[in-house]
Amino acid sequence: MRIAVTGSIATDHLMTFPGRITELLIPDRLHTLSLSFLVDSLEMRRGGAAANIAFGLGLLGLDPLLVGAVGGDFADYEIWLKEHGVDTSGVRVSTRQPTARFVCMTDQDSNQIASFHPGAMAEARDIDLRQLLTGDQDIGLVVVSPDDPEAMRLHTEQCRELGVPFAADPSRQLALLTGAEVRDLVHGARWLFTNEYESALLLKRTGWCGQEVLDRVGAWVTTLGPGGVRIESADGRSTTVPTVPGVPVADPTGVGDAFRAGFLAACGWGHPPAVAARLGCVLAAESLGGLGSQDYELTPRRLLTTLASAYDHRTAQGLVRDLRHVGRTRTTDDRRGMADARRASAVATSS
Repeated sequence: MRIAVTGSIATDHLMTFPGRITELLIPDRLHTLSLSFLVDSLEMRRGGAAANIAFGLGLLGLDPLLVGAVGGDFADYEIWLKEHGVDTSGVRVSTRQPTARFVCMTDQDSNQIASFHPGAMAEARDIDLRQLLTGDQDIGLVVVSPDDPEAMRLHTEQCRELGVPFAADPSRQLALLTGAEVRDLVHGARWLFTNEYESALLLKRTGWCGQEVLDRVGAWVTTLGPGGVRIESADGRSTTVPTVPGVPVADPTGVGDAFRAGFLAACGWGHPPAVAARLGCVLAAESLGGLGSQDYELTPRRLLTTLASAYDHRTAQGLVRDLRHVGRTRTTDDRRGMADARRASAVATSS
């Protein structure tokens, strides 16, 4: 099953703060907050939720279709994604705006303060999934990840219109969406993804209780940080999968996106959600060890070893066949041919 991933494609500016953000907050002075942080480092990395998810799916050999809007500064990033198994023919290139920018500071407790400038992402609303998901694409699932809010609404509606299953991943955009918008994005999703904070915010925005959310989705997947991952369904079943123990944390940026890639890949291969969550947690662990959202590599041996040690040999053995294509990158000739097709698509899309 091929997966299309809609959402943000961005350049990440990542900084590390050697202290604790919470120690600088004065509770009765939050209404006049004015803080400056002296950071240890600044790294510029490839990012964006959709690109991060597609990158993980590409490493796993699923040939994902990336759908989003970028600027003319995307050329090197595009080559990187193609070399790691991502089909970028669904990307629109803006002639007016640069690729989105994500600026994030992480403290020693992995707390983060971030800002995001959408740039070309605002043009994602001009991408029509009805044109992309035709012909020989054979898309079995669309992930609607954080994006221009109007694009998220449009692409969710187009999935319903086309009868294509979709995963709702509103994530950080929940803070900007109205209750009606969140309810519309969630309703009918095969998978709903949130972290623990976002799950509470989603309930507040929609006015629904947890059961009312579950009545409207196939399953609700909530990442709990060190507490693992909880998977809930409307019939009352709930499963919690622990994280991979003893993982050194270099940078938490994009860890949730790596989890989603592993989870959705395993689901696409026909594995039950609990097994899918274990593979997702292994990819999340790989991401945690790198600086930036796409600073990790995968091999079948490494994945299977981690699965066996963190969970059990039965889980690893069940994924052996599916992981045989992991880590294969496209050849130069493949990439050049796809790049030619991509440029022709960009001209057609922009005109």
